[in-house]
Amino acid sequence: MDKRVVIADDESIIRLDLKEILEGDGYLVVGEAARGDDALAMIKDLQPDLALLDVKMPGLDGIEVSRALKGSATVVVLLTAFSQRSLIESARDAGVVAYLVKPFRSSEILPKLAALLSPAVEEEHDAEVSHVDDKIETREIVQRAKEMLMKERGLDEPAAFEIIQQSAMRGRTRMRDIAQQILKGEFVG
Repeated sequence: MDKRVVIADDESIIRLDLKEILEGDGYLVVGEAARGDDALAMIKDLQPDLALLDVKMPGLDGIEVSRALKGSATVVVLLTAFSQRSLIESARDAGVVAYLVKPFRSSEILPKLAALLSPAVEEEHDAEVSHVDDKIETREIVQRAKEMLMKERGLDEPAAFEIIQQSAMRGRTRMRDIAQQILKGEFVG
């Protein structure tokens, strides 16, 4: 049986992209909403297997909707362009099982959703959450390093990013490692 999904995001292009990705993989998108309060009513009514909720929406935000759904059978995944620690902790407390960080690709989304919706062992879920937290932390570190380069060298954001990216490729290391060197004042690139 197809897994039933409700998508809630105030950006129609995001909803459209997600719907295309999910339906292409056999999911059944049973509802879409641009507002959190509409999403909550839809999810309570339709009882989908999965709800993909944007963090920032009019009406109710994704965390408030998650909190209202806590204890239901619907698996809640947040869509976020944000990576604040406090947001992650409050989302986890609200019953969110995972996060998809925008912009996203089908090659990242589909395996993650398949793992979340299959009867999985709790340890796998914990490892998944840890991996997502690590990705978000990496984004924060790279962002801070970009800002430091921009300030110190008078660069724009794309140029600062390119320095980090190229240095990582040349050194055959992760961008996170280069970013940490920049933040510690150990970067010579």
